[in-house]
Amino acid sequence: MTDSHVQQAYAERASEYTAILGTVDDMHELDRKRIGQWAQQIRGRIIDAGCGPGHWTDFLHQRGADISGVDLVPEFIESARLRFPDVSFRVSSLRTLDEADGSLSGVLAWYSLIHLPPAELPSVLSELARVLSPQGHLLVGFFDGDPAEPLDHAVAPAYHWSVEQMSSLLQDAGFEVIDTEARQNSGSRPHAAISAIAR
Repeated sequence: MTDSHVQQAYAERASEYTAILGTVDDMHELDRKRIGQWAQQIRGRIIDAGCGPGHWTDFLHQRGADISGVDLVPEFIESARLRFPDVSFRVSSLRTLDEADGSLSGVLAWYSLIHLPPAELPSVLSELARVLSPQGHLLVGFFDGDPAEPLDHAVAPAYHWSVEQMSSLLQDAGFEVIDTEARQNSGSRPHAAISAIAR
């Protein structure tokens, strides 16, 4: 699954996706709490890597974070700019972020790594580590399950990761895992999140 395939798949359904999942009110209360608390400890620039419709970017901007959103899909970025005109958004691939080495204090990667082919995830995690300053913060959200197991995603091919395997990949990429979370909400896929800092 290349960037262009993911870009095209989401471009065709960007309006539908935004209508269904484009506000933080549509998100789980525990996710709002976790992401908000994560950002409170960060002093410096944050990017929402794979921001989609931009709702989490705006959520943190409204709470005082110095944050901008990046996404592969121009239709998402165009919509986000219209919906949240006070927030910075730009088109970018997570494989090659337009950020200097060590220039960021935080990266939010909330369900934005799930479409990466398993063999390519390590290089993207290394890219996230590259742009973070030492002790910079990373928060990753993903579908919990057997590592690299495909899941039936409505838009584009995607993969489960176990907390243990994702933690191992993060450590290999230059991160220290701080804490992890896994839960099963009624009527939805198992959820996981990992908070880490760059070494």
